[in-house]
Amino acid sequence: MPVSAEVLRSHLAYTTWASRMLVEAARDLSGEELTRDFGTADKSVLGSLAHIYAADRVWLARFKGEAPHTFITDADHEMAVLENDWPALHRRWESWAAGLTDDAAQAELSYTDLSGHPWRQPVWQLVMHVVNHGTHHRGQVAGFLRSMGHAPPKLDLVNYYRMGKP
Repeated sequence: MPVSAEVLRSHLAYTTWASRMLVEAARDLSGEELTRDFGTADKSVLGSLAHIYAADRVWLARFKGEAPHTFITDADHEMAVLENDWPALHRRWESWAAGLTDDAAQAELSYTDLSGHPWRQPVWQLVMHVVNHGTHHRGQVAGFLRSMGHAPPKLDLVNYYRMGKP
C-alpha cells in the first residue's frame, strides 16, 4: 500500500501542527507539572516532548543521508529548545518533503539504527512511522495534561482536517 508524496507531506504538516499545539499547551504548566513523573519510559510532559523532538531530528538526518550517533541530549529537555529549535526542525522537514516525489517516496532508504543494526525500508513507511510515533507520544502527553486537571488541545487528525488543512 504505497503512499503518495502528497499524502506524506499532508501527514508531516499534521504532525508539525499537533506538536506545536502541544508545546503551546505545555507553556502554561508549572515546572513541577512539566517534570512530574508519570511512570512511563519518558517520564513526564517535558521528557515525552523532548523524545518526540529528538526522534524527529534523528529521522530527518537519516532521510538526508546523515548518520546520527546521539538520540537525545540534556538540552532537548528545555522548553526553549522545544519552542525554538523544534519549529526550525519542522521547517527543515517541510523543505525536505517539498522535494519528495512519488517515486522517491516508494524508494528504499538504507540506514543504521542507533544500536548499529542496518535496515532498509521504503521511505513512505518510515515517514508514516515518524508521524505515528509523534501521535503516540502526543497522546501520552495529552493524558498527562488531563490527569493534572488541564484540558489538552484537540489533536485528532480529523480536527486538523476540519480546520481546512490538507
